[in-house]
Amino acid sequence: MDQLRFYSTLSKKIEAFKPIKDKKVNLFVCGPTVYDFAHIGNAKTYTQFDFMVRYLRFRGYEVFYLQNITDIDDKIIKRAAERGVGWKKLAGEFEQKYLEDMQALHNTAVNQYARATDYIPQITKQVKVLLGKGYAYKTSDGIYFDIGKFPDYGKLSGRTEGSRDDAVSRIDESRDKKNKNDFALWKFSKPGEPVWETELGAGRPGWHIEDTAITESFFGPQYDVHGGAVDLIFPHHEAEIAQMEAASGLSPLVRYWIHVAFLNINAEKMSKSKGNFLTAREATEKYGYRLLRYFFISQHYRTTLDFSEQNLAQAKGALTRLDEFVLDLDTRYEDNKNQEDTKKLKVEIVAKLDNDWDTPGAIASIFNFIRQQHTRGKSGKNVYRLFQELNQMFDFLDFGVPKIADGVQKLVDSREQLRKEKKFTEADDLRKKIAEMGYEIKDTAEGVKVNKI
Repeated sequence: MDQLRFYSTLSKKIEAFKPIKDKKVNLFVCGPTVYDFAHIGNAKTYTQFDFMVRYLRFRGYEVFYLQNITDIDDKIIKRAAERGVGWKKLAGEFEQKYLEDMQALHNTAVNQYARATDYIPQITKQVKVLLGKGYAYKTSDGIYFDIGKFPDYGKLSGRTEGSRDDAVSRIDESRDKKNKNDFALWKFSKPGEPVWETELGAGRPGWHIEDTAITESFFGPQYDVHGGAVDLIFPHHEAEIAQMEAASGLSPLVRYWIHVAFLNINAEKMSKSKGNFLTAREATEKYGYRLLRYFFISQHYRTTLDFSEQNLAQAKGALTRLDEFVLDLDTRYEDNKNQEDTKKLKVEIVAKLDNDWDTPGAIASIFNFIRQQHTRGKSGKNVYRLFQELNQMFDFLDFGVPKIADGVQKLVDSREQLRKEKKFTEADDLRKKIAEMGYEIKDTAEGVKVNKI
C-alpha cells in the first residue's frame, strides 16, 4: 500500500505522513469551551477527526488521540452569572452534555479528555518559563506574551493581525499591552471571578496556554498532529506555536496541522441572530447519527459543507442504497468469486484515503463496487466481511435485521401463536408460506429470527 499523504496548514502543501516515532502517533484536537451545547458545526469537526483517527488505526498506526476541555473562560463566567449558578457547575453540566453528544454521534476515537483546570500547575510552570526567557511580561491585569519577541509569529496563518472574520479570537484587551495582538497567558483575579493562588499571582489561565500545557504534559514539547476547525488557525493555533516553541526552544511544535472547513446552514454562516442555529443534540435526534455521519464524511474535510434539507435528502438517498445492499447480503453464501473484487475495492479505498483523506472518492468507489455486484449476481460472505471491516472507520453502515413487510410479520406472529397452542402442522404450513414470500424463519434460543432469503 502507498504512503498516507495529506495537506498540512503549516507547509501549505500535501506531505507524506512520517510520525516522529515509527507507527506511533500523538494527535491533539482542540475541544469545546463548555458553556453551551455543542452545535452542528462542532459535530462536523469532531466527526471528521473521529474518522481520520479511525482510519489511521485501520492503517496500522498506534494513535493516542487527546482532546482538551476548556472549563474556565470568560464565556463560562459570563453564562454562569446570567444563569445564577457557579461557573464550575455550569462547566460540569455542559461538559457532560458534550460527552453525551459525542457518544450519540459515535465519535468514540478519543483516548483522553483533559480539563484545563486540572493542569493549573503545568500552566503556571509554562508561564514562568516564558517570563524567565523574556517572552512574557506583566501588566496591571495579567501576564502577556510579547509577539514582538517571537519572529516566527504568523508562520501558520500567514498573518499577525486579527480580522472580523476570526471566530472567537480572544485577543485580550488591555491598555497596558506592548503590542495590539499580544495575548494573555495569565489573568489576574477580578472580584467575583474564579481564582487560583499561584506563584504568578492570584488569577486564572488565558485560553491559549491551556492547550500547550496539556499537550506538553502528555506528548512533550513536540508531537505529530494538531487538528481543529479553520477558525482556530488565527490567533489560537498561532499562539500555541509561539508559546511552546518559545518555551522549549524547539521547532516545530507540531509536524502536521490539519484544519477542517466550515459548515454553513442553507448557504449562510450559522448564527443565533439569523435563526439558523442548530445544536448537535437537536440534529442527532432529528436525523439520526448514521445520516449525519454519512453526510459529514461523504464531503471532503477541506470543503465548506452546506447543511440543508436538500443536501441531507440526497445523503439519505445514498445511505438508503447502501443499506439495501448491505441488508441484502447473504451471510451463508460462499461468494468466492468475489474475493478478487473485494481485495481490489479495499486497495482502491485505501489509495483514495491515503490521498489527503479523499472520502468522497472512497465512497464513490463503494458505490461503483455495488453497481458491479448487481450485474454479477448474488453477494455473500466475502463482501459482508469487507463491509464490516470498512465500517470500523465509516460507522454509518447498517448490519441490523432487515425490515419485514407487515404481511409477513403478521404471519410470523400467527405462526408463533400456533406453536404455543401446539398446532405444529398449521405452523409449518405458515413457515412454507413465509418462505414463498422470500423470508426464512429460524427458531433459536433467543427467539424467532427472520431473514430475507
